[in-house]
Amino acid sequence: MNKSDITRDYCMLKGPLAKKGYDWWWHSFTAEHAKTGERKSFYIEYFLCNPAHAQEAPVLVWNDPQGRRAGKRPSYCMVNVGFWGKEKGQLHRFFPWSEVTIPMNQPVHLKAGDCTCTETHMTGHVRVTPEQAAAHPEWMSDAGEMEWDIHIDKQIAYHVGYGASKFFRALNAFEMFWHAEGMKTAFDGWIRLNGEMYRVYPENCYGYADKNWGGDFTSPWVWLSSNDLVSNLTGKRLLNSVFEVGGGNPKVFGVALGRKLLGQFYYEGQDYEFNFSKFWTGSRTFFDCTETDTQILWKVTQTTFRAKMEVEVVCDKAEMLWIRYESPDGYKRHTRLWNCGNGRGTVRLYAKQRNVWQLIDDVKAGSVGCEYGEYEKARSST
Repeated sequence: MNKSDITRDYCMLKGPLAKKGYDWWWHSFTAEHAKTGERKSFYIEYFLCNPAHAQEAPVLVWNDPQGRRAGKRPSYCMVNVGFWGKEKGQLHRFFPWSEVTIPMNQPVHLKAGDCTCTETHMTGHVRVTPEQAAAHPEWMSDAGEMEWDIHIDKQIAYHVGYGASKFFRALNAFEMFWHAEGMKTAFDGWIRLNGEMYRVYPENCYGYADKNWGGDFTSPWVWLSSNDLVSNLTGKRLLNSVFEVGGGNPKVFGVALGRKLLGQFYYEGQDYEFNFSKFWTGSRTFFDCTETDTQILWKVTQTTFRAKMEVEVVCDKAEMLWIRYESPDGYKRHTRLWNCGNGRGTVRLYAKQRNVWQLIDDVKAGSVGCEYGEYEKARSST
């Protein structure tokens, strides 16, 4: 539901998560080239891992099996930025914890060198030369340079409910927590990518901001979201709407719950929520993610006793990235985590009236943030 909760955006790396945990703040949006007007999609992520294992230098171990067997664990702040389209790439900059400041029980105010992130503003600079990228495969980075200064206005939230409540956070009940304080976010500022200037405008950036934290990732990993929405029934742009779907195979206290997704369609001021943890709503989900030679396709149907949402999205592989992470235990299990901000598709929303599904709207979705990946063994067994 659309409910702001800034406490869920606090840094969560304390207790057990300080030794085996990650926390990240993700932002994605579309910008315009300052001279040509060409539109391009970007993401900026601030990723923290294992402060209790801090060393003088950032520690990465995904490609160091001997060190991992000896008990070595990753520990760093990674500023992970990227861009999608015909020209695509991801750039990683690592800081040791000695160069990082962030409060634990206050609104996020992260500082790592000249990179910063708060609820309302972010700045930073990442530069990786071709020589550095070749010499440091452990960085998981392409070569390039990106700089930014962007204001953040989070307008519509996705609050997943009690599953990420203070009680369950204290117990570290879930392997992967999620909160989207800015399911619809207006960004305003600039980006300089490889010497080219881009402007980010609040009225057409179609921005998104969320955070994830926990002890490991999920497989499968599914995410879809967009507020670039136009009604196919009226032809009008939906200015107060956004949809979101996310999840995969959540684990509670180490027990896998099976293939489940959370979802919400905030449609012109009214919430339609599809949340498996709220069993009294009758929430059910059916989803399929398919990989062809050239595309990734998502099909999701979610229902409750009163509403239904059907989502179909497609994205071209040529414009997508494989997002690269290592888990807090030092393994890199997601080797094909497809990710992009250029998905496109349709969302159909229904309400049940006298036991019959009545169409509320058939919506064209653009600028869809989309993600899909499974661990290698999971893919080979399907």
